[in-house]
Amino acid sequence: MISAEGLRAAPKVLLHDHLDGGLRPGTVVELAGEVGHALPRTDADELGFWFVESADSGSLERYLETFDHTVGVMQTAEAIKRVASECVQDLAADGVVYAEVRYAPEQHLNRGLSLEQVVDAVRDGFEHGMAVAERPIVARQLLTAMRHKARSMEIAELAVGYRDGGVVGFDIAGAEAGFPPTRHLDAFEYLQRENAHFTIHAGEAFGLPSIWQAIQWCGADRLGHGVRIIDDITYDGEQAELGRLAAYVRDRRIPLEMCPSSNLQTGAAASIAEHPIGLLTKLRFRVTVNTDNRLMSGTSMSRELALLADAFGYGLDDFRWFAINAMKSAFIPFDERLKLIDEVIKPWYASH
Repeated sequence: MISAEGLRAAPKVLLHDHLDGGLRPGTVVELAGEVGHALPRTDADELGFWFVESADSGSLERYLETFDHTVGVMQTAEAIKRVASECVQDLAADGVVYAEVRYAPEQHLNRGLSLEQVVDAVRDGFEHGMAVAERPIVARQLLTAMRHKARSMEIAELAVGYRDGGVVGFDIAGAEAGFPPTRHLDAFEYLQRENAHFTIHAGEAFGLPSIWQAIQWCGADRLGHGVRIIDDITYDGEQAELGRLAAYVRDRRIPLEMCPSSNLQTGAAASIAEHPIGLLTKLRFRVTVNTDNRLMSGTSMSRELALLADAFGYGLDDFRWFAINAMKSAFIPFDERLKLIDEVIKPWYASH
């Protein structure tokens, strides 16, 4: 069994992590004090516990309330830069060698910032974080549009405009039910015409129709979560029969950005041992392991891998497979992906 320190040292690749879901509790307290934002707890440890407890509560209202406080303190360029830098440093300390971190620029305009100023602040924070991190890491931005709002084309154009400035892709997030990805079809068609990459939150709270639309109507490169693809698979404990959609996803090697702990909080799985990631990994879908919201789930990449090791008996060979899957699926250029695989990920696992 790999030690906790060995697990932290193992190179990891993270494709699904929300910037506003990964703040340090102490940072939330300090930033809230600077702008006069009221918090439910003012002690950092107690606040950290409150975030996880609220996300675990089973109440969607309480879960969403947690983001009112993180987004609420990320309304100035300096605050955003600090959060972005600390995010990169925390990921690097946990052994993440490549990360794509997403956020919705439209949620950070309450104190007068422009969309461009928000993206610039995140870029500055990422660059600072990469420069001072204790281990080498490459961090890039994914720009998210909220699926219940009407700014997806504007955000898509922003992502294309910044694709030489640290932004590698686009995403939509928010409630799936009632807000299908096809509401934003013009944005996805624009991105395809611009040869731009995008992922879509699909198949988390809502089922197969959301996944089908994301892929076949919108052309998603990856699926954010995608956990409900399991609904198109019949498994009797020995043999698996894949439906047309599941077979297509596996055949096309469409990456699944799976977030085990987060899925427990949102009710997409009852336990880690019952999480579809076990069967999907066994069937060799393009599975990747991710954190989603580190603050709300009280988690890290190392913790997610440790939970999977306990539930499914995974070891270093499996962690290597997850890391390479994710690196193959990243939105940076092919040669940069290959360099990290050949010069960082494979050598470390070969020597352990």
